[in-house]
Amino acid sequence: MELVALVSSGKGSWGQVAGVIKNNDWDNIILVGDNFAKQFTVEKNFEFVETSGGSLIELKDEIMGKLKGKINGTEVGLSIASGSGKEHMALISALLSLPVGIRFTALTKDGLVFM
Repeated sequence: MELVALVSSGKGSWGQVAGVIKNNDWDNIILVGDNFAKQFTVEKNFEFVETSGGSLIELKDEIMGKLKGKINGTEVGLSIASGSGKEHMALISALLSLPVGIRFTALTKDGLVFM
């Protein structure tokens, strides 16, 4: 399964994203975030898709355009532990519009869960 994860400006949530990445053998990892989020590092290979912001619709269209052709399967693991509601809505809407199915993914005290 492929992973798409939102990495936003709040460094406190980056540990959750790193944990999701490290605790599974992902086929492909795509991180979505703004210029600040490019500072995020993890010991696995990933592709970074930079966003520039704007309105909700502009952000959704930007993400959708940049993700088009990058996802190989019909379903992705999605981590939205980082980010704001606007970013979450734009990313979820972009993925569903591609179309690709989503399974929310989180690292819990019991390990990685898919919801």
